[in-house]
Amino acid sequence: MNPLRLDDRDIAILAILSREGRISKTDLAARVNLSPTPCWERMKRLEQAGLIRGYRADIDLTGLGPHVSVFVTVELDSHRTESFQIFERTVARMDEITGCWGIGGGYDYLMQVVAPDIAAFQSLMDGLLESRAGVRRYFSYIVTKPVKDLPPAMALLAV
Repeated sequence: MNPLRLDDRDIAILAILSREGRISKTDLAARVNLSPTPCWERMKRLEQAGLIRGYRADIDLTGLGPHVSVFVTVELDSHRTESFQIFERTVARMDEITGCWGIGGGYDYLMQVVAPDIAAFQSLMDGLLESRAGVRRYFSYIVTKPVKDLPPAMALLAV
């Protein structure tokens, strides 16, 4: 499979959409110096290539009510392929876990959890420990203040 070749306009489209997903096609086209039809065709090509996975709203959770965000490092009991697969399938079913990444270093995974409160978070973790997910231990890091949460700068990633 040939990788999709991106030019400066493709990168610009991705950069704008990553921060302004609701921008009109006309405004996007003007910002990348294209007419609307070629801009739309490029967007469709980027979507079909899987580079654009979707469009979302950035919700301010504080406006919805109290909540807690927690980052959790996880170490598994076993490092067999099957153990990783079981853990990943278990995590995929838990809505409170909003992000999970396999990481190198001293831990196996980094998870992001959003729960109504600390008690709900602890209940989730107790359930994860009681499941057959294979968690040996975990460490929790409560978010006390969001400082920065942006999509990556596309221009820095383009080669």
